[in-house]
Amino acid sequence: MLKKLITSLTILNYLGSLLFIFGFAMMLPALVHLIFPGPGISVRIIAAFVIPGTLISLLGLILTRRLPDRVPNIQDGMMITALAWITVSLAGTIPLFLILDQPFIDTFFEATSGITASGLTIFTGLDEMPPALLFWRSFMQWIGGIGILTFFLAVSFRGGSTAATLFSAEGHKIHSSRPVPGIFNTVKIIWMIYAALTLLAFFLLYAEGMSLFDAINHTLTLVSTGGFSTHDASIAYFSHFKSAPLIEYTMIFFMLMGGTNFLLHYKVSTGDWQALYKDFEMRLFWLIIGGAFLLIGLDVYRAHGSELLSSWTTFHLHFRSTLFQTVSIITSTGYATRNLNDPYYPALAKQVFLLLMFVGGCIGSTAGGFKVLRLGVLGQTLASEIKQLSLPGKAVIPLVIQQRIIPGREVRRICALLFAWIGLIWTGTSLTLAFTSLDVSEALSGMLSAVSNMGPFFFSTAKLASFPACVKITYIFGMLAGRLEVLPMFVLCARLVGRQGNL
Repeated sequence: MLKKLITSLTILNYLGSLLFIFGFAMMLPALVHLIFPGPGISVRIIAAFVIPGTLISLLGLILTRRLPDRVPNIQDGMMITALAWITVSLAGTIPLFLILDQPFIDTFFEATSGITASGLTIFTGLDEMPPALLFWRSFMQWIGGIGILTFFLAVSFRGGSTAATLFSAEGHKIHSSRPVPGIFNTVKIIWMIYAALTLLAFFLLYAEGMSLFDAINHTLTLVSTGGFSTHDASIAYFSHFKSAPLIEYTMIFFMLMGGTNFLLHYKVSTGDWQALYKDFEMRLFWLIIGGAFLLIGLDVYRAHGSELLSSWTTFHLHFRSTLFQTVSIITSTGYATRNLNDPYYPALAKQVFLLLMFVGGCIGSTAGGFKVLRLGVLGQTLASEIKQLSLPGKAVIPLVIQQRIIPGREVRRICALLFAWIGLIWTGTSLTLAFTSLDVSEALSGMLSAVSNMGPFFFSTAKLASFPACVKITYIFGMLAGRLEVLPMFVLCARLVGRQGNL
């Protein structure tokens, strides 16, 4: 009993440290409001960020100073991770709830979508929304894109065993070599790359004609592959700009950067350019993008062929739109130059989009989805099993990827994750069908988008807003579970059920 109490207090200590930092981050939109006032009562908007931010930081300080601190084990680390994401999502909800005339469940949905960089939005009328709120949505995605606890470790300067445990628990990844000794140094490198990409994207988008406010917000949601926009029309809003092609190609480039393993970025920055095509996961990543682009492009051409070839301008628009949507979906960014439910996209193209939503980006990236490397491991496992059938029974074929033997324990973990992923999507789809008027493909696209942290779906935002609370809560759980790669949320549920059973 004493051990459980100490563990609980230690978890609260870590949550307190995170809240202390997050409270200060919450005050930043008040400064943004002074620069970009927009509609709304200034005092109310500033107070909605400053007062909760101050109280949250004070609460975090009290928890940190008053409760014991010790190095967590991996199970405690998963508990901290799951509770941290839930706590921060609830904290991020407060300004939205105080300013907008919306139900709490809707603002909680939006905040969770922001902090998990999912990009599912339940709100319309973004063009008239106060700039401070739009910035808060974007800023939450930028913080959550690389990981809440990774952000915490980078800001709090915690290293050693604590950093290793939390870093491992937040994203249960297949082993990849660290670029430098020490987890904290690895976290610093990841954040330096993340910050550099953010700055470069901002300067390019601003130079290409976006307003200062739009460039800031779209930069934050671009590199984080979150996909929140300041406009209801998303990136289609900029289609009338003369520089629209440049803006879209710039976004394609940075979406790919966000969807790529950040440790591979480090290799490239040290001169190892060959990693872009020699790395097993990257070769598969390029192959999936190229294959999906061709399938979608040919299917659209089959449906609208004569129109698409009527002029170079029309063909280029088709080419650009197809490439943009392909990259936007596989990297889980979710920006749209054209609505995925538009009749422009035939049935096969929509099916390919669903497949891309499931696959997602690379391990160690800001992208969501099941991840390319895991898909590659399962594919290699299947090939190995087929080959095994033609060999003597005692023959052993090790699974080798990137000149490293993948242990059976890792393969079993990927299989378990796949099973949990499919189970979550099936459960959420079933609940959606039971409590809404959506058809099967629409319901599947919604829950798949939530679990894979994607954003787009095959129905309208108005329909999403009209969902009953039980479906919205299911989507919220799906977004959190997908962002944490399921295991921490399952550990939390198991702990809670276990404690109830003990009572």
